[in-house]
Amino acid sequence: MATPRPPTVHEEPTTLILLLLAHVVAAVACLAPGRHAARWALPLAAIAPAVTFGWLVSQAPAVLEGDTPTVDIEWIPQIALSISLRLDGFGLLMGLLVSGIGVLVLLYSISYFGRRDDLGRLAGLLVAFAGAMLGIVWADGLLTLFVFWELTSITSFLLIGFDDTNASARAAATRAFLVTGAGGLSMLAGLIILTIVGDTTTISGLLADPPTGTLTNVALVLVLLGAFTKSAQFPFHFWLPGAMAAPTPVSAYLHSATMVKAGLVVVARFAPAFADAGPWRELVVGAGLASLAVGGVRAMRQQDAKLALAHGTVSQLGFLMVLLGLGTPATTYAGVAMLVAHALFKASLFLSIGVVDHEAGTRDMRRLRGLLRALPVVAATMILAAASLAAIPPTFGCVAKDKAGDGLRDAEIGAIRTIALVGM
Repeated sequence: MATPRPPTVHEEPTTLILLLLAHVVAAVACLAPGRHAARWALPLAAIAPAVTFGWLVSQAPAVLEGDTPTVDIEWIPQIALSISLRLDGFGLLMGLLVSGIGVLVLLYSISYFGRRDDLGRLAGLLVAFAGAMLGIVWADGLLTLFVFWELTSITSFLLIGFDDTNASARAAATRAFLVTGAGGLSMLAGLIILTIVGDTTTISGLLADPPTGTLTNVALVLVLLGAFTKSAQFPFHFWLPGAMAAPTPVSAYLHSATMVKAGLVVVARFAPAFADAGPWRELVVGAGLASLAVGGVRAMRQQDAKLALAHGTVSQLGFLMVLLGLGTPATTYAGVAMLVAHALFKASLFLSIGVVDHEAGTRDMRRLRGLLRALPVVAATMILAAASLAAIPPTFGCVAKDKAGDGLRDAEIGAIRTIALVGM
């Protein structure tokens, strides 16, 4: 049996930076004509995430063998501020999700919106959001992470309030921005403290030699607060259902597959090194289980299919927070599998509901009958996605949840393990 090649790190500034710049260029090209751009804006915007997806696929074998392309560009050297990116295995997986689902949503939007005079604005904002989200999942610098974190808050605010003539959409966008923006400030404070106590400006440096002590614990609580707001964890979960005022393709992309995963990405990055520190596990398990219960109960009380999916997303994000926040190898492995499964089945359900709403003129589940006969392909897609959500064999959701159960049973975390198993 061949000896595994040790992990290597090499500088590759051009490709990673150029891919992010491609999203910026695409966003500017779509937004430049103003609100009255033609339908070409959506397929044009899809080019950048499509190229990103193709490049990531081509890099997968090398990255999985231990090659880690990195970028470190000095910005303000006097205070050691730089733009630092790193493509490891987790960044590769999340990049594939962000770019792959982004392409599908942009192409789906061509048919969903038909002929509208504001598609350039939609396309530009979607591709800008995709670039910001890629920055989060590839970020290695602590302040690089914060910059892209805030960019997702800004672009999501504009996307949630896309229908700017609708008062409820504007209110929902403002509420989401205030909650996630406040969480971002909390995270910034935590990252600054970690930079000082850890004497490093990168996530990889921090994880290689984790600091300890009271200041570190305070910083981790602040970082978790930021993660909880972005990933709609209790008690900050209330903004997510209101954000369903956004068009369905936006909901599918931001609030099931990508943006709400940003907090989970941060928790997954930090948990292996800091799960034993201070109140970390108590906070992530407490918030996660509360979100799981509250979201699940409220989802069952909804008649609007989109709102039911939104509350269900809160519940599933809570489960993911527990898995990824525990920080053990088994629960992290299961959490990543569940994260992928959730992105796939929830995006499929949102997009399918969009088709149903478009064709039937309603999302009220009490009024929807005969979908299998009227829309057989959409109905079949929804059945498969719902089966995966419900963990019915042999779906991906079932396999991932089985792994989650194994990981929770094997976790040596006393009372937290028991509570997590009951919550599951």
